Amino acid sequence: MPNPFVHVELSTTDVAQAKKFYGKLFDWKMEDIPMGVDAAYTLINVGEGTGGGLVKQMMPGAPSAWLAYVLVDNIEAATAKAKKLGATVVKEVTEIMDTGWLSLIVDPTGAPLGLWKPKQP
Repeated sequence: MPNPFVHVELSTTDVAQAKKFYGKLFDWKMEDIPMGVDAAYTLINVGEGTGGGLVKQMMPGAPSAWLAYVLVDNIEAATAKAKKLGATVVKEVTEIMDTGWLSLIVDPTGAPLGLWKPKQP
């Protein structure tokens, strides 16, 4: 598969409760990563398969929701192509610390999707 799903992220209204629930339900291992003042990210290690993360929901009034990320070779080109094909870009290409770049789109049917390009070591 040329563009596999590589990360699944939960934007949640209650990080502590989500960590406790999913940790106990699936025995996932959680690792908190500081992201600056009043911000944190929790990596989810699922063992085998696609891992993910938990983050505090940043959109006021929005419910908790999962978002899948797809691996792309060229994030700028993939984001532009998605827009040309009718997607709405809700977050332009953004560098995430020293790990890579993401963009967030909503497809023409209303489904959100993340695009991800990791930094090469």
